[in-house]
Amino acid sequence: MPDIKCTILRWARETSKLSIEEAAKKLNLKDTNKASAVDKLIALEKGEREPTRALLLQMSKQYHRPLLTFYLNEPPKIGDRGEDFRTLPNDLEEAENIYVDILIRDIKARQSTVRETLIDEDEGLHLDFIGKCTIDQGALSVVQTIRDTIGVNLDEYRGKPNHKEAFKFLRQQIEKARVFVLLKGNLGSYHTNIAVTAFRGFALADDIAPFIIINDRDAEAAWSFTMIHEMAHLALGQTGISGAYAEKEVEKFCNDVASEFLLQDKEFHAFRPSTLDFEHLKLEISNYAFSKKVSNSHIAYRLYRRKDIEKSLWERLRYYYREKWLDQRRIIREENKKKDIRLDPYKIKQYKLGALTEVVQRLTYSGALTTTKAGMLLDVRPLKVHRLFQKKQLT
Repeated sequence: MPDIKCTILRWARETSKLSIEEAAKKLNLKDTNKASAVDKLIALEKGEREPTRALLLQMSKQYHRPLLTFYLNEPPKIGDRGEDFRTLPNDLEEAENIYVDILIRDIKARQSTVRETLIDEDEGLHLDFIGKCTIDQGALSVVQTIRDTIGVNLDEYRGKPNHKEAFKFLRQQIEKARVFVLLKGNLGSYHTNIAVTAFRGFALADDIAPFIIINDRDAEAAWSFTMIHEMAHLALGQTGISGAYAEKEVEKFCNDVASEFLLQDKEFHAFRPSTLDFEHLKLEISNYAFSKKVSNSHIAYRLYRRKDIEKSLWERLRYYYREKWLDQRRIIREENKKKDIRLDPYKIKQYKLGALTEVVQRLTYSGALTTTKAGMLLDVRPLKVHRLFQKKQLT
């Protein structure tokens, strides 16, 4: 097992606000004739004893830290979580906010390991577009920076058969620019699902290993928009978390960037609904949105921003599209259950991890990463790492 720094063990306990006695109890350490439970934990924190993997898993749970944190060379910088760009609803469950906090810690730990390894392997190329722009330059300048960085062809993007394939194409272009894009909407179990109202996206602006996290509990049609929104944060050099409601100026700005990137104003100008009748309008919006591979809610919002529709109609449309998507998701889930369709968990894992899988595979086979660290980066057990790689080779 890789060397565990005792300073990490002490830092993790202290930042979880647990005394040495409280931690020893929570970790189920037992008194013996040779040493008390507290003495055992003190010895671990002084580097006189090595923790077992089982104990590290217990520490991860009780200290509310990602397992990968315990394999870092030094504690993460205090407060290095970035900005909170969200406007949260009053009825948000506190548990979900805690899950968001844990998720960010997990991503920060993964990113730190990837960054250090790339630098050690002389692959730490600096990305010029990170922090290249400012809000004062305007949305169009940021849009152009992103276009120059990823070189996407919008006609090819829109030519994909559905939103999922369009997102996949756009994601691949962004990953070619050395940005890691992960899909993650919980902490590994549906019991910890995080609603879009609590978190829609997260950007970690680093000029060597930038990360974008998208809450995959959102509608697939919205993923591309969120991804470009977070790319705007990267271009501004901002690390932070975005929510479902864009009330802060920086969020409105990044939304404007994503809107203009996916559908230019001069092009959208040509779309004029033939009626304001709800039943007809919702169909016109859906057809137009699909042709441009953006979400229905996005088009409805732009019509509202353009003052083509009243706020009440926009909110009604937004609610309708949200409920329709939830119904479709339920139907698909029920049909798969009836047909006994079981998706390959490894392929699901690969899809959610994106290019990170390929990078970790290469670094593992080169000897730069142990299978233990690879497993933590990929969120699988060390013994399953090579099976995940083999599955990747078959796809």
